[in-house]
Amino acid sequence: MASHPNDPPRRGGPGGTIAIIVVVALAAAALAWALGLFNVDTSGSLEAPKVAITGGEVPKVQVETADIDVGTKTATVELPTVEVTPPGDDGSANR
Repeated sequence: MASHPNDPPRRGGPGGTIAIIVVVALAAAALAWALGLFNVDTSGSLEAPKVAITGGEVPKVQVETADIDVGTKTATVELPTVEVTPPGDDGSANR
């Protein structure tokens, strides 16, 4: 689409979109972890690798995710009924 000469210049670019995607992905992962949808177990020490020419050891990580089964079922539910009977006009409200 061609821009109009009076339109303000466009700002931003793919960097802003990527940042939004990363923030949404991190929020979704944090929510899934908080709801217990996955569990992270580690083996080995949880130390950062040593920064040296000889390197370090990265711990082995095993991730177990929740099993989620989604389906439907048919059920019969009795719903309450409400009947409203207007009061009779016996004149008692005018006292």
